[in-house]
Amino acid sequence: MRRRELLLLATAMTASARSLRAQQRAMPVIGFLNTGSPDTDLPFVVAFRQGLGDAGFVEGQNVAMEHRWAEGHYDRLPVLVGELVSRKVDVIAAGGDAAVIAAKGATSTIPIVFFNGGDPLAMGLIASLAHPGGNLTGFSTFAAELLPKRLELLSELAPQARVIAMLVNPSDPNAERFINEMEQVARAKGVNLRILKAGTEGEIDDAFASLVQLRADGLIVSPNAFFVSRREQLVALASRYAVPAIYSRR
Repeated sequence: MRRRELLLLATAMTASARSLRAQQRAMPVIGFLNTGSPDTDLPFVVAFRQGLGDAGFVEGQNVAMEHRWAEGHYDRLPVLVGELVSRKVDVIAAGGDAAVIAAKGATSTIPIVFFNGGDPLAMGLIASLAHPGGNLTGFSTFAAELLPKRLELLSELAPQARVIAMLVNPSDPNAERFINEMEQVARAKGVNLRILKAGTEGEIDDAFASLVQLRADGLIVSPNAFFVSRREQLVALASRYAVPAIYSRR
């Protein structure tokens, strides 16, 4: 190949590479931040991709996604969201209260669309439901508001229950709110509510062992990504100790 042809080929390849890089930069990037893990929260990812598809976005074609999973370990979230901010993603889709808090603390410019279980207004995430303000918007399942209903259902399933325990992850941003609201409801129903705290696998084992000493007639597992990740352990222990239990997730 002659020198002139070689130079023309090199120039064409350089131009093509620049064009490809420009196209890649033009593709919007979604940072997907979640407190859970891919195996437990896969249905959410599938639904999210379906929603994107309905809006005309297909991952890998006209939108890219960066996934970050805390797998129930909330202390990982600052690093994970820091990676997304450094990556300069175009928007952060945050799932779980702790993930939303971490995202809010990491950026005031990147738009954040959240899904959480707590009250976003009470948590200080937004200014109001009608006008969230700032760089956050999203929706909540108000999981705390459903806890009293679970106590009611558990009482119907085990009408003789006088002592009911509630398992809480102390690292959960809503932990104290869960406890305060449930203690009020329990007093109104004449039920003795005992709080058990667990943030590790070993602490879950210890919490169930204490059920015998407490003579607990039932157990409420509060909504929490770590507990979802340990669902098999929780169900096995509930069966071993023969305690009626109710959960936030299947």
